[in-house]
Amino acid sequence: MSLDEPGPVQLPDAKRKRGQGVGAVYETLRHEILNLTLEPGSPVDEVKLAERFGISRTPVREAMVKLAGEGLVVTLPNRFTIVAPIDFPNLSQFFDALSLMYRVTTRLAAASRTQDDLEAIRELQRGYTLAVEARDVPAMIEVNRNFHVRIAQAGRNRYYTDLFSRLLDEGRRLLRLYYSSHNDALPRVYLQEHEDMIAAIDRQDIEAADRIAQAHAQQIVRQIQTYITEDRRLNADISL
Repeated sequence: MSLDEPGPVQLPDAKRKRGQGVGAVYETLRHEILNLTLEPGSPVDEVKLAERFGISRTPVREAMVKLAGEGLVVTLPNRFTIVAPIDFPNLSQFFDALSLMYRVTTRLAAASRTQDDLEAIRELQRGYTLAVEARDVPAMIEVNRNFHVRIAQAGRNRYYTDLFSRLLDEGRRLLRLYYSSHNDALPRVYLQEHEDMIAAIDRQDIEAADRIAQAHAQQIVRQIQTYITEDRRLNADISL
């Protein structure tokens, strides 16, 4: 190699370690937040995290920025960071918006899908089935989100896709409650709803796609609401 030719870029050890540290903190906390191991509203101590991962506070702060960008942590005015609370008082508004977007995006997908869209959607459904069979809840949450976003993309309306993506991201911890209500073993009938949705999109049956998406959204919302109500009732009984 000529002296004038640039060689491969070598990252300084400190920079490489910092990058690895950011990734480790981000992935670990993201998993713990989505899995509700870290409860909504609980404090996130940067000093303790730095000690836990054996790194400086700089990569911890960088990981916090990434998590904040996903709406998973919130920095208060006093610079104290907490796990983002779940807005229980306004859940009905969230559920209304989420249910509407299930219907709109599935209808549009039935009208506009291509064979490439169908192949991508089916591939995600295969991944979701494997996650359900393995009772791998983090994978179930992630693949389910990607499955519905891919359906939205097949509808060819980026505004709906962006809005639905944001709602699905915001609802990931609620989906954890949904799977908890089934003891992390999702009944086959609910997995079949995805298959029915794909079939309606495939045959471009817009009305059936709408009907299936509405029923799918309603059963998820109903299950989460029942679980939250029972959990609060149990906690109230324990405190008495």
